Amino acid sequence: MATKQWTPYFRQQLPDFLEELRTWVEMESPTHDKAAVDRLGEVIAARFRSLGCQVQVIEQTACGNQLRIEYGQGEEQILVLGHFDTVKEVGTLQREPWRIEDGRLYGPGTYDMKAGIAFCYFALRAIVEQALPLNCKLVFFWNTDEETGSESSHHLIAAEAKRSKAVLVIEPAAGNGAVKTSRKGGGDFILRAVGRAAHAGNDHAAGVNAIEELAHHILTIQSWTDYEKGTTLSVGTIKGGSASNVVPEYAEAVIDVRVQTMQEAERIEGLMRRLKPVLTGAQLTLEGSITKPPMERTDGTEALYTLARHQAREEGFELAETGVGGTSDGNFAAVAGAPVLDGLGPTGDGAHAPHEHILLDDVPQRIAVLLRLFLAL
Repeated sequence: MATKQWTPYFRQQLPDFLEELRTWVEMESPTHDKAAVDRLGEVIAARFRSLGCQVQVIEQTACGNQLRIEYGQGEEQILVLGHFDTVKEVGTLQREPWRIEDGRLYGPGTYDMKAGIAFCYFALRAIVEQALPLNCKLVFFWNTDEETGSESSHHLIAAEAKRSKAVLVIEPAAGNGAVKTSRKGGGDFILRAVGRAAHAGNDHAAGVNAIEELAHHILTIQSWTDYEKGTTLSVGTIKGGSASNVVPEYAEAVIDVRVQTMQEAERIEGLMRRLKPVLTGAQLTLEGSITKPPMERTDGTEALYTLARHQAREEGFELAETGVGGTSDGNFAAVAGAPVLDGLGPTGDGAHAPHEHILLDDVPQRIAVLLRLFLAL
């Protein structure tokens, strides 16, 4: 079986794949619409049940129900992560309809990341229909709040990762089709400054300018960016003051932080929490943290990538690797100690954008590599 190419098999399955994916894409599932997300979840659960999977529906109140799906036997497990919530609200289909143009399949949620879950369904369907042997059981965990930080699911993901010999994340590939062997960690901080209001003309000296106070810290925070270490800090929004003739009493800034390593995460957290007021009479408060730890490239990750690259070569193409600044649920799995390989989903572009699409020609070979990984691990 090692020499058999599966790409032609999945090319024959492409009409079925398109029909299935269209059903999922046209069931819009924005994170904050629990009813809509759960409707799609019921369809996905039914599809996997039809393959003989054990499906556990983990009830949620603030978001859609999470799905834990198990196939196969044995104590060892491979964890496969993905999400079926999207950032796009119900009604987006009217502006961004399902369509195929120039070899590209467009529609909300195609690239990020309903196609990846469909990849898993068709790879598993091949395993069932072809009676292919697995070395250990597969556990698919499909969550519903990834786009808002996985607040209700990250602890479940970490627990599953601790029980797993490897974790595969079906998020989209990088722009050139590369899998992702590292991801930065990240989080948001809100820095608030409180001063003292005063008339800007008559009583300027009596005021304490909160915007001025904040400006000192904005320059300091921006200076902590270190591209060589993969650390970036970006003050993304600021607001404050009430009128041009009033010394502002209040100002705040929201800061995006990205880090490549846990060591940098701890360093930046420490620097943020040691900020002190510069102006006499000013007060500072800080809210937030680095909520997603970095997914660092480990020896285990390298071994997974080497295996995936070999499987891709068996299918006749080269599979590159890269590190990216964005986060995924692979970050939570990595910090739990499991080797993680991310970006095994579709090639394409436009996550969260109107031109979101996947490349149809690449679909069969990407499913083929995924199938090979399921069998090889």
